[in-house]
Amino acid sequence: MKIIESKKIKEKAYVEELKNGMKVIIIPKPNLDKKYVIWGTKFGSIDNRFIMPKTNEEVFIPDGVAHFLEHKMFEQPNGTNSLDTLMALGLDANAYTTNDHTAYLFECTNNFYEGLDELMDYVQHPYFTDENVEKEKGIIGQEIKMYDDEPGWQLYMNLLDCLYKDNPIKIDIAGTVESISKITPDVLYKCYNTFYNPSNMTMVVCGNFEPEKLLEDIKRRLIEKEHQGEIQRIYPAKETSINRTYKEAEMEVSLPLFAIGFKDADGMNEDIVKKHIAIEILLNMIIGKSSESYQNLYKEGNLLSEPDMDYEFSEEYSHVVISGQSKEPEKVKESIGSTIQKYIDQGLNEEHFDRIKKKIYGDYVVEYNSVGNIARMFLSDSLKKINSFDYIERFDEVTKEYTQQVLKNVFKKENMAVSVIKCKPNK
Repeated sequence: MKIIESKKIKEKAYVEELKNGMKVIIIPKPNLDKKYVIWGTKFGSIDNRFIMPKTNEEVFIPDGVAHFLEHKMFEQPNGTNSLDTLMALGLDANAYTTNDHTAYLFECTNNFYEGLDELMDYVQHPYFTDENVEKEKGIIGQEIKMYDDEPGWQLYMNLLDCLYKDNPIKIDIAGTVESISKITPDVLYKCYNTFYNPSNMTMVVCGNFEPEKLLEDIKRRLIEKEHQGEIQRIYPAKETSINRTYKEAEMEVSLPLFAIGFKDADGMNEDIVKKHIAIEILLNMIIGKSSESYQNLYKEGNLLSEPDMDYEFSEEYSHVVISGQSKEPEKVKESIGSTIQKYIDQGLNEEHFDRIKKKIYGDYVVEYNSVGNIARMFLSDSLKKINSFDYIERFDEVTKEYTQQVLKNVFKKENMAVSVIKCKPNK
């Protein structure tokens, strides 16, 4: 197995690409009792048009298939549900779908191999019938309606509508009641056979394991499938400008919600690890708890807590999101905008930059105390072809001068959009 490591924090990962194309990453943590496994496929809500590798057939699928497929994978022909089976073993099991991947996982202290048996069995044995697909439509339809009434989710989806015109990231991960009505067992099997091929999958395991032995245990549980080759995914042309600058809605909220986004037109064309670190530093300097902007807004009562801050990116999309709750969202937007302009005009404050940089590094190091954080991080990064250790090993390359340049490139006024959920007026 190939070994990658971080000498700074003395951590190692063992990486193997199997003959069938599947990647296995094992991160030993001999001093921790907990164990965590996550098995992911590079299939998310944005993958709604593709060419099947073996037949060259171009396929369009309804919105929400990746999420629907994730739900259906647990159901077994004998009427049992694998999620219930894993829970009965005392494991904390789950699954999730994002814009660009789907993952199945569990965390445990005991019964790891019994859990691995079940996980690798249900993920490799889909069972879709007309009856169970129709039944699931009702369940997911209720979930979709629930999210339609969820202010935080609508805030985020409205922001994506501002940032993108045709990009499939605008599609709700669960789809719509109408789109899932078109899902059939044939659609699910087509997507399963294309995207759940081992060559499109990565498994990450973290815990007290001997990597070589665990790798053999995983290989023994794999069904033999040949490497099918690269999946040709078809996406709309890249967009450099935003769709609109503002969108608002009224919902049942105690205080208005805001989400401020910056579209990063260059995305992963650059050195993404360095840029990601720089953006995290900048977000904390602009509106983090120690920033002047946050302190002023907090004293005025316009921010009750530190906003959520994130940089989301893949080959097909990249954007910054700052979101929170404020009685005056416009004042938050103005404060963020003026702080960015001040940093562009006057440069970053060196002392503040160094302090925030140390904080971010500390946050990265703390991630390695949790088997779950480690495994999820390695899966997400690996699917983007990133070595997770690079965030630690290359941290010192992110200088104040480099970060200043990222500020100018990413936090552009013309690429800024705002989504607001206002309080419904009292009847």
